[in-house]
Amino acid sequence: MTSKDQRAELHAQIWKIANEVRGSVDGWDFKHFVLGTLFYRFISENFTNYIEGGDESVDYPNLPDDVITPEIKEDAIKSKGYFIYPSQLFVNVAKNANDNPNLNTDLAAIFSAIESSATGYPSESDIKGLFADFDTTSNRLGSTVEEKNKRLAAVLKGVEGLNLGDFEHNQIDLFGDAYEFLISNYAANAGKSGGEFFTPQSVSKLIAKLAIHKQKSVNKIYDPACGSGSLLLQAKKQFDAHIIEDGFFGQEINHTTYNLARMNMFLHNINYDKFEIALGDTLLNPKFMDERPFDAIVSNPPYSVKWIGKDDPTLINDERFAPAGVLPPKSKADFAFILHALNYLSAKGRAAIVSFPGIFYRGGAEQKIRKYLVDNNFVETVIALAPNLFYGTSIAVNIVVLSKHKTDNKTQFIDASGEGFYKKETNNNILTEAHIEKIMQIFDQKNDVEYIAKMVDYDEIVANDYNLSVSSYVEPEDTREVIDITKLNQQIKETVAKIDKLRADIDQIVKEIEG
Repeated sequence: MTSKDQRAELHAQIWKIANEVRGSVDGWDFKHFVLGTLFYRFISENFTNYIEGGDESVDYPNLPDDVITPEIKEDAIKSKGYFIYPSQLFVNVAKNANDNPNLNTDLAAIFSAIESSATGYPSESDIKGLFADFDTTSNRLGSTVEEKNKRLAAVLKGVEGLNLGDFEHNQIDLFGDAYEFLISNYAANAGKSGGEFFTPQSVSKLIAKLAIHKQKSVNKIYDPACGSGSLLLQAKKQFDAHIIEDGFFGQEINHTTYNLARMNMFLHNINYDKFEIALGDTLLNPKFMDERPFDAIVSNPPYSVKWIGKDDPTLINDERFAPAGVLPPKSKADFAFILHALNYLSAKGRAAIVSFPGIFYRGGAEQKIRKYLVDNNFVETVIALAPNLFYGTSIAVNIVVLSKHKTDNKTQFIDASGEGFYKKETNNNILTEAHIEKIMQIFDQKNDVEYIAKMVDYDEIVANDYNLSVSSYVEPEDTREVIDITKLNQQIKETVAKIDKLRADIDQIVKEIEG
């Protein structure tokens, strides 16, 4: 069986579990239990693999808890960031799940113990609250303890039955892939509420490639609105050959997706000391200012979200926004995220940010911010993508690429919205590997390509009132049929003559009948 077939089979199994066990529970809410159980199995097997260290004589799941010394526990927490006793492992809990009348409270105690094991250690902030959304006492699982346990057992046994292979050789990839599959499918089926924090893998790949293009190494990568962490993880997948020296950083305002992002880091085998995901409002309470600058920034911030803007007079003096001389409008914070990213960007790095198209041509404060960006030569490229690439919205978004190391005073515009840049798949369009490579080649070469790409001089953009809309500079191909007027007139003349002859013939026939 090929890896593609294995992946398809795994996806089918997971989706079957998700559908069978959720019952009357809304699928979007129930994802916490499926994802949480998958995560619980992963860290259990990951931890077991660490403790056993390849020694076949050690069978950690079958050891009694009381053989664990304080020294063993402390060393494990320092290395892995958490500790799980043998009796707390997924394999042991799942084994007896159907017959355990205390399953829901036992799970709650185990999750609490795993989180509290990190208390007082450097990993505490990375572990604390990881299971917060896996509420084993929730009425969403049923109104009685028996109903709750029955549904929890179904999830545990379902995840237990997934064939994830040998942990050491392939389990990490399969776990991560399964996790992303579940998130993407729940997002696709939940409309805006599900898709708002998830960037499809095909778009994530393009953004990661843009941000790390031709950088042999980056100090660290950052996403100021990281959602479930999909953009950061694409950077890891796409650039394992690169050295991301100091790890992965992200900030997320939503508590649920903040937990998902931290779980996602572990599931992709990024150890606690190589990532830091912070909870909070990036625009009003930014984290990681001491970690600046970042060589790679990727982001898909919320489109046109409201923020406090000029109602907070201190923000105009904020070092992120002050250089532009104006704050983005209160009803549209898009440029606030862009200015934030620019402030965090290193002199050699790039930021690739998904943006709502309107910010590139509207007037007022947004025009003044574009003036600041263009006058200081920070805008390397604006790319128009095809519509319907994202869950929950059909709009055709743009990607703006920021850079502080441009060698010329031109800005590149790429129209990648046409049929040659996407593939129709189910309800959404997707970017294939070929489409991504095509866009990257155009981005890299910086040549004019008829109907697709154009390098525009600074003076032309100024003359166009700092409009950065792709359609203002890249002329679309006219695909309308060319009409030969002379030929058309001749055809009309001939048709009229035929009609006149037919009328004459009909008149003659009628005359003969009446006569």
